[in-house]
Amino acid sequence: MERATERGTRRGAERRAEIVRSALEVIAERGYRGATLAAVAERVGLTQQGLLHYFPTKNSLLIAVLEERDQWDTGSARRDGGNVWPLDLLTSLVEYNAMRPGIVQTFSALLGESVTDDHPARTFFTQRYEKVRADMAATLRGEFGDRLPGGLTPEAAAPLVVAVMDGLQFQWLHDRDAVDMPAVFRAFVSLLGQGDEGPGVTAPAGRP
Repeated sequence: MERATERGTRRGAERRAEIVRSALEVIAERGYRGATLAAVAERVGLTQQGLLHYFPTKNSLLIAVLEERDQWDTGSARRDGGNVWPLDLLTSLVEYNAMRPGIVQTFSALLGESVTDDHPARTFFTQRYEKVRADMAATLRGEFGDRLPGGLTPEAAAPLVVAVMDGLQFQWLHDRDAVDMPAVFRAFVSLLGQGDEGPGVTAPAGRP
């Protein structure tokens, strides 16, 4: 027979998951600033004080939302259940992000704030980037081997790919009409497959 403490733990986990799903919905509908604790609490039928029992601050809830988002995104993009994301699926992920500006805004806002030493999201982003860089290096090695056509190792190129993905999001959030995020990322991926002498590049004198 299931003990009361086990039932309570399970129900608590289920309630937390429900709150995170509701927060995702509210963010999608109202954006980062509109995703207040009161709005999420109303969505799940709790008082704001009741919600604080599960998530004591807005930042703690938003971090849980980003963790859930990462699990969904990377889980669907893995190759053979490992840590390799095919580049074509990364492009699809960028296209998907362009359809959910509220989540992208939440990620970017928390990322910008987390650079301070005492920010509650700092550990989340530090650990996330460590893992994402390693996974991206595995992706590049799976696509190109130990060297990209331009000569970089997968480990050297991985932070560049991550920087482009996240940097594009900031530009896109500021002016979505001027920045076609999926198209720019596709162009960047095509550059990864070019060597030192890509289209329109002339070799230096004396170079074969």
